Amino acid sequence: MKEGFHKRLKYLINEYVLACYNFSANFPKYERFGMTSQATRASLSVMLNYIEGYSRTKKKVMIHAYETAYGSLQESIYVYYLGLRLGYINQEQYSSLHSQKEEIAKMLWSTIHGLKKDIY
Repeated sequence: MKEGFHKRLKYLINEYVLACYNFSANFPKYERFGMTSQATRASLSVMLNYIEGYSRTKKKVMIHAYETAYGSLQESIYVYYLGLRLGYINQEQYSSLHSQKEEIAKMLWSTIHGLKKDIY
């Protein structure tokens, strides 16, 4: 993968994390140690695991980190879906996050599959 691809992916993940933090600020105060904490930790985990994978040299280790990032991405969007259903965020906010999530997921998945093709 080209450096421009990863630069764009890193940018998109960063924007997603920022949006997640901003939207979770609207969750009720009593969710501070529940959904708010889980939402921010899961979204931040996307970036942290992506960075870890990108900095590794062994492809199997990279795949593991990218798959963990992908899993955290799926986890985080569910928290916001639940937040939508509970009225903590609105449909526009959720749709924005979901669109961002879809683009990131496609890029992470293509990265994972590209690496797997190289080693399997």
